[in-house]
Order: sequence, then C-alpha cells, then structure tokens
Amino acid sequence: MNANLTELTNALKQTLPSAELEISQLPGLPNMRLALINSDFSTGPLPEQVMRNVIAKPAYWAFCWGSGLALAQWLTNNPSVLAGKRVADIGSGSGVVAVAAKQAGAAQVWACDNDDQALLASKTNGQLNKAEIHLCADIEDLPQDLDLILMADVLYDRSNFALVEKIKALNTPLLIADSRIANIEDTDFTLFHKSEALTLPNLGEFDEFKTVRFFVTGQPELLFQN
Repeated sequence: MNANLTELTNALKQTLPSAELEISQLPGLPNMRLALINSDFSTGPLPEQVMRNVIAKPAYWAFCWGSGLALAQWLTNNPSVLAGKRVADIGSGSGVVAVAAKQAGAAQVWACDNDDQALLASKTNGQLNKAEIHLCADIEDLPQDLDLILMADVLYDRSNFALVEKIKALNTPLLIADSRIANIEDTDFTLFHKSEALTLPNLGEFDEFKTVRFFVTGQPELLFQN
C-alpha cells in the first residue's frame, strides 16, 4: 500500500473505524479504479460517537456518487469535449470526474475541494490511474484561463447555488451533473443530457436519485466542437 493510500485509509477510519478502502472497478469506466469504502460496510445504525464523527467529518469522498459516475462516463464517451483543454472539477470528492477528464484528453486538470481529505482522495485516485491531477482548495486559486469547469453532486445543498453564481462570475463554461435537482432556475443554463447512475458502493441509495441531469452554460453544441 502506497503512503497516500495508507494516509487515506487512516483518514477514513477517523470517521468510520470499522471501514476499509477497496480498490474498485467502475461500470462504464474500464480504465479507471478508485479507492472507495468497502462495499459490505454495514448499513445498520452507527454508534453514537461514530455518528458524531460522521457529522464532523463525513468522508463523502469515500463514495463514487452517482452524478460523478455519470459525468465521468459521459466525458469518457465524449473526449472531444476535453481534448487539449484546461479543466477544473469543483467539489471533486473522490476525484472520479477529475481523473476521467484527464484520461479523456484534457491537457491539465484541477481537482478543487475545501475538504483536505477529499483532496487527498483525488490525489490518491489520480495516482492509482496514472493521471496527473493538480489540487486546489479554493476556487479563487484556480487558473484564470480555464476552458471548462465541471461540477457533479454538489447541489444536494441549496446553499451551494451561491457557489454556482461565484463560479459563473469566472466567465468560463460551466457543466453541472446532478441527480438531486430537476432543473436549474437560471436562464444561463441549458439541460442537454440525461443518464442513469447510482452511487458506488450503493449502501441503500433511493432509485429516485438515479436520473442524472446535465446542464451547461452557453450553447451545448459548442461543447462538441474541437
């Protein structure tokens, strides 16, 4: 086990002492593996102290959330969207989208997350897949000349719409994939694609969240121009 994977495992155990990391293959992404929480982790009630740990440090990065998986699959199937471009993944979590972007031909990729453990997960999963990922803790530290910004599974919290507005102010095309919302009440966004995916490992996610909707600012057809 490499040093980063060991550190990441220790971080997970700080929140969930009985959990382990497994190197998992992802559906629709034959060239990607991620270090994720063990698929047989108990879905039963957690001890009180463990619940407090989850609230304090939820370790959401130990899952490949459904919208992130769907976006990674879409990027893999549409490499022209990324060819030679400088891309950022905001709220990177496990790093699945950042890794997929690099594998699909992006020239440079930044994984941006305000959780230090999520950045470690993105770094570790980048290394597992031999994908060079740059790390960033704040969108204000991103390069000014990005070609595309990606977000997946971020709008579960309505307060994060303020983050969307902040990112839009960067004047860079923004692509959002999310299963928790049916629409974005902002005329700058166009719904251009739907797909289905569930979080991995699936520890009881409701099917109502399996439909992932893709929104983009500007004109969707421009995404497919080289």
